[in-house]
Amino acid sequence: MPGTHEVSRCAQCGTLLTMLSEPLGQCPKCTFELHSCKQCMYFDPSRRFECMQPVPERVARKDARNECKSYSISVRVEKQTSTGAASKPTSARKAFDDLFKD
Repeated sequence: MPGTHEVSRCAQCGTLLTMLSEPLGQCPKCTFELHSCKQCMYFDPSRRFECMQPVPERVARKDARNECKSYSISVRVEKQTSTGAASKPTSARKAFDDLFKD
């Protein structure tokens, strides 16, 4: 059964974000602003002002950098799908032979 782990991904391009530090900058791949509404865990397009937190006024551009005090980077739980290098066969022939071992 695959395990799970918590990750942050860019809301624009889906790149895995590693080594995050304050203040947050931009996505290393697409330069999307990481301290923006779309990257926040409280972003919800169906809510008033598109935020789950009580905010005094609407932030117009959800993809632009802002200084919201409620901001918290979005963290998701994902399944670990790779099995790692240790369990991969070294060749197709070895993998085939391993199928018929006793």
